[in-house]
Amino acid sequence: MRKLKQKNHLWLFIFFLSLFVSQNVYGKADLTLIRQKNLDVQPLDVASSEDGSMIFILSLGELIIYSSENDQIIDRSALDNTYDKITYSEKNKTLILTSKASKSLKIIHVEQVYDISLSELPFKGPFDAPVTIAVFDDYQ
Repeated sequence: MRKLKQKNHLWLFIFFLSLFVSQNVYGKADLTLIRQKNLDVQPLDVASSEDGSMIFILSLGELIIYSSENDQIIDRSALDNTYDKITYSEKNKTLILTSKASKSLKIIHVEQVYDISLSELPFKGPFDAPVTIAVFDDYQ
């Protein structure tokens, strides 16, 4: 009985000792540069679409939309100089801008527009018609 008690005390001592002598273990991360882009403005904040295809860069008085697929800036819009934070909501496809200084919030709907070349495709009607209806069919 006495040996059992000593054994229990030994295990208790080892347990408490392990709590005080524990070491931090850090994992290793492998970082690979995918792309680097020099900007002509100083960014204040950055947000990204969920799939990473669009990156929204907020600078002083300007919103820059960068396409990571095309590796180019696809749009620039002027803003009030007061906005200093930006987030993107994929569910609503909205940018949310906030300003500490003016205590304001701005919500902007984002819809990506695609240019579709219709040159050398069959068409009906005048070439310079104000409206073009394109039909995409799959004949398979």
